[in-house]
Amino acid sequence: MPKKLTTEFALIERLPPYPLTEVVAQMTQLRIKGHDVINLGMGNPDMPSADFVVDKLCEAAKKNKNHRYSVSRGIPKLRMAVCELYERRYGVKLNFDDEVVVTMGAKEGLSHLIMAITQPGDVVLAPNPTYPIHYFAPVIARANVRDIRCDDMDFYFRNIERAIKTVHPRPKVLICSFPSNPTGFCVEKPFFKDLIKFAKKYGVYIVHDLAYADLCFDGYEAPSILQVDGAKKYAVELYSMSKGYNMPGWRVAFALGNPRMIHALKKIKSYLDYGMFQPIQIAATVALNNGDRFVNENCLVYQNRRDVFVDGMNKIGWQIDKPKATMFVWAKIPDKFVKQGSLKFSKLMLKEAHVCCAPGIGFGEYGDEFVRFALVENEKRIRQAVRGIKSWLKISSK
Repeated sequence: MPKKLTTEFALIERLPPYPLTEVVAQMTQLRIKGHDVINLGMGNPDMPSADFVVDKLCEAAKKNKNHRYSVSRGIPKLRMAVCELYERRYGVKLNFDDEVVVTMGAKEGLSHLIMAITQPGDVVLAPNPTYPIHYFAPVIARANVRDIRCDDMDFYFRNIERAIKTVHPRPKVLICSFPSNPTGFCVEKPFFKDLIKFAKKYGVYIVHDLAYADLCFDGYEAPSILQVDGAKKYAVELYSMSKGYNMPGWRVAFALGNPRMIHALKKIKSYLDYGMFQPIQIAATVALNNGDRFVNENCLVYQNRRDVFVDGMNKIGWQIDKPKATMFVWAKIPDKFVKQGSLKFSKLMLKEAHVCCAPGIGFGEYGDEFVRFALVENEKRIRQAVRGIKSWLKISSK
């Protein structure tokens, strides 16, 4: 008699539905019924990539030699270009061969890096609330995760010290991300100096996700952890072209820093892929070398959207602080709704105001009193969203 196939896959059982799944399903049904829903849920940039970058992609794609396999670590000119970016922006010198790997987006890079440097039973410290892959990359790698509460940054170092002293075995890796998605928390260079001191004291590797380096407002400039003396001994940083360059679907990012971790990532990627389509890499090289002005103009668009949204929300009585960076607004749920939790509140706002946002619970338990709005609609649509929320809150207060 044939044996019955198992229907249990242990790893998949550890992964919950993605944060926006339920809300997006509800939004889809509303749109099918003809409702105009404004989607401020997923952080999916709505503006086009630069014309000169797209033109380069088309030019490179017409050359037959670019249709062959590439290399998993990325073509040399692209790795050189990101090294030049880091030197002119941060004053950080990197070796393009030993300290840089091109990754297919920051999610892929972080996931495979964690897979390469940990083994089952290792402990990884991950922030909470945070972008989900920061927590679930270690889960996928079969490592053990200890979350670090970071909804109040005044207690961040106290929280990681406590984790180090109360977990066994000693944590191997600390994942962090500033500016933060979803909270928008930002740090200055002295913060990273303290973090490197922590890594040195306890022998912990640091993986820093700098996905929002390009979207900083009001004169704020997000530092790189690699600016700290000695950081490359402990840290790898992830830099993405998705947001600042409006290239999310291109999937171009980089892991930079500690040579041992970079070597581990290169080795595992050599088994898993042959790199991205070479014309994409060629176009990305041009973007890095010639795109500073485009990035600055793009950043100003997001800053204006932030001002329209936050000023509008404050005017209608929903008090929100302006983030200094990222493409998101992290908003505390109004007091009368907070006991419902963020998922129920998000679904209610979608139903009544026709505005989609991301429930904070999807970013960790300490985010459940918040929702995240993504600034991925133009200013006219953002004003429409504020009006919809205003009308709903006015009716609900009666």
